[in-house]
Amino acid sequence: MADGPPTMGVEEEFLLVNPRTGHASPCAEPVLARHRHHGPLPDGARVHRELRLTQIEAASGVCGTAGELRLQLAAARRVLAGAAAAEDCALLATGTPIGPGPAHPPPAGTGRYADIDAAYGAVVADYEACGCHVHVGVADRDTAVAVVNHLGPWLPTLLALSANAPFDHGRDTGYHSWRMVLQSRFPGSGVAPHFAGYAEYRRAVDTLVDCGALVDPDQTFWLARPSGRFPTVEFRVADTALTVDHAVLQALLSRALVRQALTDLDDGREAAPLSPQVAAAAVWAAARHGVTGSLVDAVAETRRPAWSLVEALLAHVRPALEDSGDLTEVQAIVAALRADGTGSAQQRAVAGRGTAAAVRWLTARTVPAGHGTRLTG
Repeated sequence: MADGPPTMGVEEEFLLVNPRTGHASPCAEPVLARHRHHGPLPDGARVHRELRLTQIEAASGVCGTAGELRLQLAAARRVLAGAAAAEDCALLATGTPIGPGPAHPPPAGTGRYADIDAAYGAVVADYEACGCHVHVGVADRDTAVAVVNHLGPWLPTLLALSANAPFDHGRDTGYHSWRMVLQSRFPGSGVAPHFAGYAEYRRAVDTLVDCGALVDPDQTFWLARPSGRFPTVEFRVADTALTVDHAVLQALLSRALVRQALTDLDDGREAAPLSPQVAAAAVWAAARHGVTGSLVDAVAETRRPAWSLVEALLAHVRPALEDSGDLTEVQAIVAALRADGTGSAQQRAVAGRGTAAAVRWLTARTVPAGHGTRLTG
């Protein structure tokens, strides 16, 4: 940690659909069984099923640079897309389904997945929301909690930049991240409360488990939290990224936010608690508007143009990005995103072509044409 930027890793969730109709296709198990025939994954990368059999996840290994992360994400997307195509499925990087769900929803899973289905009932029965989770290495759990306290003001802006979920099983919701609306139905979602340290954090989580609101301590729904599995801060705010570049942007901004928080903590600057209601309003506004309108500044407790908050975020993390050598890359991806629109805006632009055409377009955007070494916009 003292010798350079923190390490990072990314988990990407994808939807599996029929390539002609856009219907969600519960083919995760055969795709996983076949993926090794479609190229090796990079060292440390892995793939596995998700809550629904219509979803699948790829996780990178531990990465130190943007280039290393891009290569890992691109390789995993190509492997899964090849395995999916062999099962007559398409792999889509979208936060919510663009087409109808399966005619006959798959039965509840086993083990922990069955426990989740039993606990949340209809709230989770057709939950096919896909996110992009970023892990950033930290020294210990108390540090992780202190860092998370500093992240609250910036999480809605990360969500707005990631917005890639405008549809709900074929219906245009009018939101840019319907995934976040779906996630808000679960207890304890949104920006985490302010905690004095890991002991207080764990007591709060254990209380939610005892109250029946969480299945286990690993299931908190907060948008940033200390990971229960790794020595990391885990960002769970972003929709699944439309492109590898969009995923890399989330990772680099998340790492820079952690590094800036560590600097603030070293300098004795503690984070001030946010108003829970204003923080919730900020998350909602980001889900509703993406970067197309006004968002909520959770510190000033007022509305501001979305891009002014993006610019404030970039100014806040500029020293960290300069130190890690990532500033130019982040600026290029943000400029492309500002010109082209987020994933949600781009999806809406092609929706009128029909579901089959939209699936083809999403498939092409999901899987990099090259080797993941160049910016794709």
